[in-house]
Order: sequence, then structure tokens, then C-alpha cells
Amino acid sequence: MNETVVIDRGASWRDIAAVAKGAQLSLADAAWARISAARDIVEALVAKGVRGYGINTGVGALCDVIVDEDRQQALSRNILLSHSCGVGEPLEREKTRAIMAAQIVNFAHGFSGIRVETVEALLALLNADVLPVIPSRGSVGYLTHAAAIGLVLIGEGEAIHNGERLDGRRALAAAGLSPLVPQAKEGLSLVNGTPCATGLACLALARMESLLDWADAAAAMTYENLGAQSDPFAASPLALRVSAGLQLVGNNLRHLLADSPLLARSAGSRTQDPLSLRAVPQIHGAVRDSVTQIGDVVNRELASVTDNPVVAGSPDAPEVHSQAHAVGAALGLAMDGLAVAAAELASISERRIDRLVNPLVSGLPAFLAEGSGVCSGFMIIQYTAAALAAENRRLAAPASLDGGITSALQEDVLTHATPAADKALSIIANLETILAIEIMSAAQAYDIQPEKCGMALGTDVLYRRVRAVVPFYRDDRPLNGLLAVIGNMLHTTTPQMETPWS
Repeated sequence: MNETVVIDRGASWRDIAAVAKGAQLSLADAAWARISAARDIVEALVAKGVRGYGINTGVGALCDVIVDEDRQQALSRNILLSHSCGVGEPLEREKTRAIMAAQIVNFAHGFSGIRVETVEALLALLNADVLPVIPSRGSVGYLTHAAAIGLVLIGEGEAIHNGERLDGRRALAAAGLSPLVPQAKEGLSLVNGTPCATGLACLALARMESLLDWADAAAAMTYENLGAQSDPFAASPLALRVSAGLQLVGNNLRHLLADSPLLARSAGSRTQDPLSLRAVPQIHGAVRDSVTQIGDVVNRELASVTDNPVVAGSPDAPEVHSQAHAVGAALGLAMDGLAVAAAELASISERRIDRLVNPLVSGLPAFLAEGSGVCSGFMIIQYTAAALAAENRRLAAPASLDGGITSALQEDVLTHATPAADKALSIIANLETILAIEIMSAAQAYDIQPEKCGMALGTDVLYRRVRAVVPFYRDDRPLNGLLAVIGNMLHTTTPQMETPWS
């Protein structure tokens, strides 16, 4: 049975990531009560004729155009239709589920004024895995993505269920629903806020976190193969630098490399190692610290109301407040930071790969190949790692500074949080591939060590896991096929970080 995540007010990024991967989502009774109360306020605003953006006015640069009550349903429907102008390939399943979950969390705060039945329908689609087709590109952040979700709720657009692409009406029927008629403000609420960027940010954090231990494992295997010096990982000197991430990395490396015969053989052979080996605790640790800080930012976003306008007060004294909570500046900056952190982790891994395959520094057969000149071994797959690291550097340019002016100068500052999260996910995917290359290369290096003196117990476990799924390489098949197998191992499992004999 699937896990169920129950939300009251706010959530953690881990909650959203769990739903993205297939967990069911449920709202606490208190959340439903808040949603209902906020809807009562919207209806009071309509009845009293209190001007509210997107309730009884146009949107964007049309915010001063008054919309009469008999046209407010049409306004909500038209917002969904006109904003559905995204282009490009559809988002994958996990991204779509993450965005929908973040939308529901935003509504659960009780300041949007959307109807209970609308949130119930959105929740039913998510839990039935009837997922709107969301074009991956369009607008400057979130409007077109969210509108594609809203389309399905009104029986338009398309969705995917059990691998089949359905029109909006059939998709709703698959979840036991009928098309909704959006009421005042609902069209705007369904396309507004930061849930698109927030959902993608949660997924990016989950994918990044799953690779942190693998990065340490890859570094330990390379470090041992290259006969580096063990002192840089010693607990006492590492404790002199204040960093929780650094201390955790140091602990991981000491566990994995404890009692290594290869390191014992090379002890004292050089004064200090190159930075791609010696600075693993400092660089990997800084990345871990950044991920922790970015997680705090995303959790604050989930705890925040990001609709505009928000409704407050009571039906007797309804309030509507136009502000800019839908601007995702904090998320944009955080995701730009995560992109740089992932690119940094990939960069040091690529440098270690080069040291493994480079006969000028490795002390191992050239390019980890068997046979002199006949086999190229891992020569060209290091090119692949270098190309992906270079791509990461291009992608790591900050999206939050891209700028742009839209809606006839009404929206004249743009923070690009959704593109920032999307490109962070692309960099993390490249990081996973680069780490897979390093781990596969390190396993090959163990097999061609000139002296078979054995490896540490911790790294031996990792080596055996690699060899359980891919063989020693003899230029006998395309390397990218083997790489995909190792990549899947990284994507679906975690390394053993405690000493296996303790």
C-alpha cells in the first residue's frame, strides 16, 4: 500500500518529494475548514462589490478593468484557456505530481478563496495518478504550467493515465469526476503563486540529496585507487573547520577507507595530494551545507501563502489584499544556488575521473584499458564527463538575473524561479551521470592495480555492488549501456556508509 502524506498547514520538501514519487496526499480537517472559510470571504467580496484583483477585475495590465458579477465565471474560465499557451515536451510524471502537491499545500493555508470541491478534484486527480499534460516551456515562470492543470479540471486539455493520453473529460471520468465550472477568483488562483517552482525545487532537493553519499563513495574509491594520503580525512584536523557537512563527509571517508591496504602501501609517498583528492571534505561538505540551507528556504516557501490577491477577514468584513507573494525571488536564488552546488560536485568528480584514466598521474595502465594500444578503455568516457561538466557550467548561470518585462510594464521585474529549478534538475541529472562514470572507472581501476594488495572493507562492498551489475570492461561493448546500469543503481539505491563489520 502506498504511503500517505497528511498535510495540515504547510509541509516539508520531503513530503512533496514523497508525493512526487507516488505517495498519496491527504488534507487534515483543519485545512479543509480553512479552505471553506476563505471561499465564504470571496463570495462576500463578490456580493458586496469590493474590488479585488482577478475576482471582479481583469488580470495583469487589465487589473483596472471592472468585470461585472455575471461575467466573473467567464473571466475564470478564460484565464485558464488563455494562459494555456505552453510549448515543448510534457513534464515527466514526478515533476507533474510535485507541482500538483505544492498547489494543494498552498490552497490549504486558507487564503486563496478557491472552493473546496475544486481542491477535492485536484487531489483526486493526483491520487488517481491522472496527470495533466504540462508543456515544459512557456511564460516566464509558472502561469502556463499551472494553467495546463486547471484546464483538465474544467474538462479541457489532456492528461495521462496508465500510459494513455486522454482528453480532459475522459481524464476526469477516469478519476470519477465531472468538469468543474470555475467561479470568481478560481481561474486566477489555479494559475497563480509559486507551487510550480516549489514543487520542482522539492524534487531537485530529493534528487540531489540522494547523490551526496554516492559522491562520497565515488571519491573514496578513486582516492584509494590513486594511493593518496589518509591524513586529510583525519578527524582531529578536520574538526578545526566549522562545518557540519565537512564533518559528515570526513566521517564517511574514514568509514569507507578504514584499514585500507592500498592506502597503507602508499603512506608517506608524497607530502600532499592534488586538491581534487585532498579537498573532498571541504568541497563535498560545503555542498552538503548548501543543500541544508536551500532545504530551509524551500520549507519556508511551503509554509507561506503565495497567492495574489489573498483574502482575509470574515464574510461580514471581507478583506482582499493585492501584494506580490507570487513572486518567487527566494526560490529563484535558492535554485540558482543548488545548481552551482551540483555543478561544483560534478566538477570535482570529473577531475578525479581524469586522474584515474590519465597514465601521467595514475600509476595505472593508460585509460584503464586492457592491452597496449588495441583497447581505448575509458579514454572517451572521460570526454563524456568533461562535456557534461562543461554543460553544467553553462547551465549554472543564474536564471534569477535573466530579467524581462511582461504585461505592458505591469510585470516589469521577473525572478524566473521555475526555470532556475528546472535547470538545477538538469545539472543534477548530469551530476548523476558523472558520478556513475567515476564509480565505474574506479571499479575498473581496482581490477588492474599492479599489485593486488586488497582494498578497504568499506570500498570492497561498493566494488562488489558494481561488479554485481556490470563486468570488467574489455572494449567488448558500448560503454554507455554499462553506464546506464550504474546510473540506475545510483538513482534507486544508496551506498552503505556505516562500516559493514560494525
